[in-house]
Amino acid sequence: MNFYNSTHRHYCGIDLHARSLLYVCILVQQGETLLHKEIPAKPEPPLHLIEPYLDDLVIGAECMHCWYWIADFCEDQGIAFILGHALYMKAIHGGKTKNDRVDSYKIAALIRSGNFPLAYAYPRSMRATRDLLRRRTGLVRHGADLKAHVVNTTSQYNLPPNKVNLKNVSAREQLGRTFDDPLVQRNIDLEMAVLECYHRELSQVEWLLEKQAKKHQPTYYHLLNHHSRRWPYSSPHHSV
Repeated sequence: MNFYNSTHRHYCGIDLHARSLLYVCILVQQGETLLHKEIPAKPEPPLHLIEPYLDDLVIGAECMHCWYWIADFCEDQGIAFILGHALYMKAIHGGKTKNDRVDSYKIAALIRSGNFPLAYAYPRSMRATRDLLRRRTGLVRHGADLKAHVVNTTSQYNLPPNKVNLKNVSAREQLGRTFDDPLVQRNIDLEMAVLECYHRELSQVEWLLEKQAKKHQPTYYHLLNHHSRRWPYSSPHHSV
């Protein structure tokens, strides 16, 4: 784990919220609190609030789902921004007392003391690609769960194992004639319909992700592509 250990005149901790409000705390190098205030979660109020301290300021926030806008705000204003690793921050400053005011102070104090655990603040231009990739990962896992349920259902009814690859359309169609009980078969048909949708949509998503990856880091992309197999839903020909 890496910690932020650069020195500044002013250290700003921000406790983020998904909507409405955020808490801001600014400390000086000597530890004195210059500002501790709750403000609306919009770009204009923070800029007005921290304007007197912009000569040498670093802003830190905990890594949660709504940190993008404050990172972009700092980048636009030329302010140093650091993102805190949520799990390690909890381990370091976790305590019984926890509220927005206390959290913003603790964040500023961790930065000032050199104990602020760093997370990677993903570049603005690459975040949407990463988010789409993460979403794809969740859907692929769900698809694997569906396939596992098909195998378990076959065992449940003491039928011979289906030695088919459900990635293939013909294999999914074959399972439409497996069970005599119409309700059991409807259960499997439902899963095959979801898998069909995943196959159609994810193959296009994977094509788009490869296209974006080549733009972001072409060297890394070609290295990974050379040493790994294709995406599970990819096919040689894609259409979008």
